[in-house]
Amino acid sequence: MYRRIYGDDAFTFEPGQSDFFDLMLTQLFGEVWNRPALDVPARRLLVMGVLAAQHAFDTLGIQFSRALATGELSAEQVREVAIHLIAYVGYPSSGDLHRVSEAAIAAHERASRSAGGDDA
Repeated sequence: MYRRIYGDDAFTFEPGQSDFFDLMLTQLFGEVWNRPALDVPARRLLVMGVLAAQHAFDTLGIQFSRALATGELSAEQVREVAIHLIAYVGYPSSGDLHRVSEAAIAAHERASRSAGGDDA
C-alpha cells in the first residue's frame, strides 16, 4: 500500500533498519489505509486536507502528483481541491498551496506528453 500511495520510487528502509518506518508500514499502510470502509481516493483526499491544514505543502505536492499519476484526480480536480482547501487553510497559505498543485499538474502534463499520452 505504501508503494501504491507514494509510488514505486518512494524511499524505503529494509525491514529492521528503522523501527519507525517498520511501524509506519505495518500500522498506517498495512492497517489504516487498507480498512474497507473508504477507498484509496477518499483516503487521499482526507490526507490532502490534513497536510494543507498542517502547511505540509511539499508532502501535499507528492499527494497531488500521485493522485494525477494514478488517475484518482484530473488536473481540473486537483485545482478544485486547492481552491476548496484555500478557504480552510487561509489566504496567507494560498500561494504555497497553489504552487504545489500547479507544479504537480505541470509535471504530470510533461510526463504525459513525453510518454505520448493525451491525459494533459
